[in-house]
Amino acid sequence: MNYRARQEKILDLMPENSIFCLFNPRYNEDAGIYDCNRNFYYLSGVTEFDDILLLVKNKKETKTKLYIHEIDLQQERWTGKTLRNGEAREIAMVDDIGYINNFYNDIFNYIDKKTKIYILLPEDDTKNYCYENYFMRKINNEIRANFINGNNLLKELRTIKTKEEADLIRQANLITDKGLIAILDNLKPGLKEYQVESYFDQAIKYNGATGYSFPTIAASGINSTCLHYSANTCTLMDGDLILFDLGASYKTYCADVSRTYPINGKFTDKQKQVYEIVLNGQKLIEKLAKPGLTTKDLNNSLIEYYIPHLKKLGLIKNNDEIRKYYFHAVSHHLGMDCHDFCIYDKLKPGCIISNEPGLYIPEWKIGIRIEDDLYITEDGNINLSEGIIKEVADIENYLAKRNK
Repeated sequence: MNYRARQEKILDLMPENSIFCLFNPRYNEDAGIYDCNRNFYYLSGVTEFDDILLLVKNKKETKTKLYIHEIDLQQERWTGKTLRNGEAREIAMVDDIGYINNFYNDIFNYIDKKTKIYILLPEDDTKNYCYENYFMRKINNEIRANFINGNNLLKELRTIKTKEEADLIRQANLITDKGLIAILDNLKPGLKEYQVESYFDQAIKYNGATGYSFPTIAASGINSTCLHYSANTCTLMDGDLILFDLGASYKTYCADVSRTYPINGKFTDKQKQVYEIVLNGQKLIEKLAKPGLTTKDLNNSLIEYYIPHLKKLGLIKNNDEIRKYYFHAVSHHLGMDCHDFCIYDKLKPGCIISNEPGLYIPEWKIGIRIEDDLYITEDGNINLSEGIIKEVADIENYLAKRNK
């Protein structure tokens, strides 16, 4: 990745007499684990916790500087080697390297009362940006600073993916496919949901995943009608379906895939009927997705498609009842986060979005979601997860051959 080019794009968007400070705390909310800050990594390629990236733009200079840990050989015996000066400069492609202990002494060389100071601030009250809050208090103790939320600067860049980024997500999907094959190879009644999940875990790690896109959903029977079921503790019952929503992460880029399988290897007629409605809805969205549309446009098209089918099944009489059985959106942006840090506007070439129609019918114990990842091109899209089987015949044939 050309991190220098990304830094320069941000600097181009910044006005004169401004700085941008990015911090790398340890928590990645989407993945539910301790992990590097995606925006920090996007601009630096550095995963080391607590480092700081500084972008400076004023009349005297335009520069980028990475602050890293000072060498502490005793601490390294406990927690591992930290980045060295030359190594950090080579990875991050920055102009200069400093040490974290000197950051607050240095920062006042780059700011005055008129300086615009960009930092990343939460967009809702549920997120705690403690690094940024401490930074603002520290600066305001010395001068009355002009802080600006830099979210939109990063969102503008991260919305459009390069071919290199798309290839990383394609690789994440290839690894995810291996995990789903491991699930199919071991799927049977009597197992616990978490036991089936464990086959996915082992397979993706064995095949090079660097993490998970998010905690795996393995929802069988009635659990499949809950959108974000997470317990994964129930027993798989003969005759039920199991819905998986999962993804491997590869070099921080995420796959996001959903598949629904018959636990005993064979769909019932009713399950197959609902499954085909969802699958054909997914194919419709894949056919429609292109530049100029919004994810809301795609969702409206799916709802229009669903309504007559659910009326035919006798599930609804009025159009507005559709939300009883389909209550989420068909697409979200995807990238270094499963729900990526993006601007939700009209799609452009380079956007990567999910395509995940679903239907959830508690009275029939049927919940079905089928999800692939689409890379928007000049005139349509490319399915980055197209090799993962999803046709009824392919699923049943694979399960039947496995049992021979």
